[in-house]
Amino acid sequence: MKPSIADSAVKAMLEREAKLYVQRNPKSQALSAEASAHWLRGVPMQWMVDWGLPFPLFVDEAKGINLKDADGHSYLDFCLGDTGAMFGHSPKPVADCLAREGAHGLTTMLPSPDATKVGALLADRFGLPFWQVTATASDANRAVIRWSRAITGRQKILVFNHCYHGCVDETFVTADGGKVIMDPSLVGEPRDLSAFTKVVEFNDVPALEKALRVGDVACVLAEPVMTNVGMVLPAPGFLETLRTLTKETGTILVMDETHTLTSSVGGYSRSIGLKPDALVFGKPIAGGIPAGLYGFSAETAARVHTYMGQRGEGRSGIGTTLSGSRIQVALIRTVLEEFMTDPVFEALITLARRLERGVADVIIKHSLPWHVTRVGARVEFMCVPTPPKNGYEASQVIHKPIDEAVHRYLLNRGVVITPFHNMMLVCPSTTGEDVTKLIETFEACVSELLN
Repeated sequence: MKPSIADSAVKAMLEREAKLYVQRNPKSQALSAEASAHWLRGVPMQWMVDWGLPFPLFVDEAKGINLKDADGHSYLDFCLGDTGAMFGHSPKPVADCLAREGAHGLTTMLPSPDATKVGALLADRFGLPFWQVTATASDANRAVIRWSRAITGRQKILVFNHCYHGCVDETFVTADGGKVIMDPSLVGEPRDLSAFTKVVEFNDVPALEKALRVGDVACVLAEPVMTNVGMVLPAPGFLETLRTLTKETGTILVMDETHTLTSSVGGYSRSIGLKPDALVFGKPIAGGIPAGLYGFSAETAARVHTYMGQRGEGRSGIGTTLSGSRIQVALIRTVLEEFMTDPVFEALITLARRLERGVADVIIKHSLPWHVTRVGARVEFMCVPTPPKNGYEASQVIHKPIDEAVHRYLLNRGVVITPFHNMMLVCPSTTGEDVTKLIETFEACVSELLN
């Protein structure tokens, strides 16, 4: 019989680790109290309090895989800004670029000479010929949705249940009860977004086909692997069927690769030979400086040009003043040239396989009914024996108390993983010794929970 972790053991660890966290971090606690006087919820961005901690950990310095907090404690960072620092914190090529280019102007609302090189690099790495820079991946998704509606003349989009596409209003829609409703977590939205968004389950081909055959969907916005409810992998042939159905129904296929850039040099889509009409990504593409990108196929770009030639005067509502800035483009070039290369990814994936195997070995050793999933350099475990096949199934099996207990235990012992789920990411600065420490600390945590 598989052993189960008692609720009482989880509760005891949560309470003990919370007390230990408070004892270890008096300066962070004082800074949190001080910051609460002027920052909403006490932090510059509200997600910073979503770590399940008594107060935020204030980070004084980040370099490579290492963090140092205000109390002087050091950490191995396997969260890496939830992929924003996928290539490490302030890697030397990025820091050098900031120092070099920062002296020559940051933004002019005009292109820099780097733009020509970066466009060619993007086409080479990702296989799409036409690109635009935005401030974030959320902005890129909003832009692609607008372009898709404009060139198809259709209003609706389609997403998969429990998807993640940043802070794009139309994607905050769920279908857990069989009925499409607006996600109650969305703050301040006056519209009924279910009027604009269709939702189907990932890997459900009949539901997908039924939704698309109506002919009213401008675009499907999809992650090639669902990444915000653990990782849900596409069933064999599902993405290829998605590509076929979108072509047959005149629907723009947009792949959001913001989290799956960890897969390979060209992202997950290119690694399997999928040819979407548009790609979107952000987070690590400028080395940690805010930047997003969207790219179009030649056919889709031609439709955009045709549409723009026919429209009247006035603002498009697409683009922001600081998008495509000189510093963004320079940093994107640095990341593409220095990190989006086969040798870098080969090393990352080799080390991620070691991490995957190590976590799996702990699970097997202790006969836990859990599993591990890896996509490129990204590794996650979930407290359920069988990988879920869609977002609803994944949402129902996430064990938040155990996840939170593991996070607190690891953090108090100098290891950081992503707080919103059990994601662990390796970067070029990660060593085999770092991976070993994570595995050993994880096993110590599991052993305490079981004893």
